[in-house]
Amino acid sequence: MEEIVKVAILENEIEAKLLSSLLKEYKIPHCIGTYHDAAYDGIFQPQKGWGFVEASTYYKSQILDILSDIRKAAIDIEE
Repeated sequence: MEEIVKVAILENEIEAKLLSSLLKEYKIPHCIGTYHDAAYDGIFQPQKGWGFVEASTYYKSQILDILSDIRKAAIDIEE
């Protein structure tokens, strides 16, 4: 069984939802987590990022490639 690792830090909820949608489409098992803590009203998100994606080490490079494409597309839209 492959080890589950934190693959990447996610910048915001939109990025997280888009990544999760694409990973489901490609049938890549994953878990999206957030650093938001209701008790501290999200104080850790500016320091750590919005959240993270975890998955098997087997899928790490695929997930990073997909995330890179999402971020490139976001930059292209902003310009």
